[in-house]
Amino acid sequence: MGQGQPATRELTVVLDGFSFLECPRWRDGRLWVSDFYTEKVVTTDGRGGTEVVAEVPGQPSGLGFLPDGRALVVSMRDHRVLVRDEAGELREHADLSGVVSGFLNDMLVDERGRAYVGNFGFDLMGGGALRYTTLTRVDPDGTVTTVAEDLGFPNGMVLLPGGVLVVAETFAGRLTAFDVDDDGGLHNRRVWAQFGETPQTGDVGEAVQLLEVAPDGICADAEGAIWVADALHDRVLRVREGGEVAEEVPAGTGVFACMLGGDDGRTLFLCAAPSFPEHERRPVREAQLLAVRVDVPHAGLP
Repeated sequence: MGQGQPATRELTVVLDGFSFLECPRWRDGRLWVSDFYTEKVVTTDGRGGTEVVAEVPGQPSGLGFLPDGRALVVSMRDHRVLVRDEAGELREHADLSGVVSGFLNDMLVDERGRAYVGNFGFDLMGGGALRYTTLTRVDPDGTVTTVAEDLGFPNGMVLLPGGVLVVAETFAGRLTAFDVDDDGGLHNRRVWAQFGETPQTGDVGEAVQLLEVAPDGICADAEGAIWVADALHDRVLRVREGGEVAEEVPAGTGVFACMLGGDDGRTLFLCAAPSFPEHERRPVREAQLLAVRVDVPHAGLP
């Protein structure tokens, strides 16, 4: 794996005073983002103004949009995907409790409205043993299908031009790619980028010590590179297929998701917090939304 030099780019604070921000999505001039422990989805114009657009008692996470513009929102703790109507009301879009036991996590919604949803696979916050898990597809009519198995904490996802879905496997230390079939199925699984050795342990603490990169939220740019939030090492990495790290941007704090947006697609938004454990984040309001300007604009989904 090649290693890009840390970049001297200026980070600015867009928002602060949140609990734990995740799953940023840029759409129609605004950034949508979930705040786990205030149970709110908020939007911002990137200049400091905010609006609460959804309240999700089951804890919001992954976000995406149907072809008609309605938002889909993951409700983590009750294993549901919700849809937000034009009036801002939420209702159930799909119930994944029959196929998923762990908390739901990030989500990617494609141009046809098919949602790919990851899950924890084990009780991360409660100290459970690390277990690999599945990726679930929710079709526009709410049908639920398991489309991939044996994933090491499937987290952020991107859909690259050409129909390649890449998922971050946080506890496997890699990005894994699939080709997407016309019917939404996934095939031709391969490693898109591997960061060091995959930990061979069920002990989360040991795995954390072994991971060279813990890929969390991700987004893609117009050169086919992927920006990766490294959840353990206070940075974002710009990675090319094969694993070359073209650039590293230190954040000085934990970074758990990233998204390219802004008027020209060259503002990289970072979801930052001092750490990720729930017992540390829930009682305080130390999470921030940061931004840094980069050279190559956004491409693909989300």
